[in-house]
Amino acid sequence: MKGLPFHRRVVFALHGMKLAFKRERSFRAHVLAAAGVALVLALARPAAIWWAILALAAGLVLVAELLNSALEALIDHLHPDEHPEVGAAKDIAAGAVLVASAIALAVGVAFMLDWLGR
Repeated sequence: MKGLPFHRRVVFALHGMKLAFKRERSFRAHVLAAAGVALVLALARPAAIWWAILALAAGLVLVAELLNSALEALIDHLHPDEHPEVGAAKDIAAGAVLVASAIALAVGVAFMLDWLGR
């Protein structure tokens, strides 16, 4: 991708997101959750800082999910047979998604406590 114009690189990135959306159920679930967060924010109309914090938290989950999906696709292509190290790599990547999701959940709970405390 070196030397390609910026708009071409964006097209490739969007294609990758489309592939993840088509192939990965968990990515679709996280996109739906992010849309739900956006809807709640639109209805609750909190301070701008909550928009930023929740967008970063949701974005973190989506980035982790995309990286996990990319790693799994590459590993499955390079080593389709079961192997303990392949399983370990996949589990570690899934752990990153779990950590990101836990962070997003904690931020969501903090938002709800703040919003309900008004």
